Amino acid sequence: MKRKISIKNNKSRETTKRKNFEIKFYQELLKQQPNFINVLIPLGDVYTRKGFYQEGLVVDERLTQLLPNDPIVHYNLACSLSLVGRSDEALAKLKKAVVLGYDEFSFMSKDSDLKSVRKLSEFKSFFSKLKKLKE
Repeated sequence: MKRKISIKNNKSRETTKRKNFEIKFYQELLKQQPNFINVLIPLGDVYTRKGFYQEGLVVDERLTQLLPNDPIVHYNLACSLSLVGRSDEALAKLKKAVVLGYDEFSFMSKDSDLKSVRKLSEFKSFFSKLKKLKE
């Protein structure tokens, strides 16, 4: 009897292959230029999408050293910290991102990466203040 191959499984395998290729590709580029920002950013994204949160955190920490005044880099670091369960540190980085200019508050309130941070009472107070400022 022939076995049916699910299209969904094939797509999933193709996506996994593509992500694995991306990771290897970016890692090879970084061997040549370890501080190549335009490689670090997508590498951190792929790590996170793949569920390699600790690896994504390392990349995001590196990016904050290279781009210390970039609000999106600090926001992404907050997300990575949240994903590895370091909610208090994530909230501190989130606050820094806002101070640096991050203002996508509606996205922040829904971002699944920040789920653990939104449970903190300090976040609720902080977010309430942000909404008042935005009004």
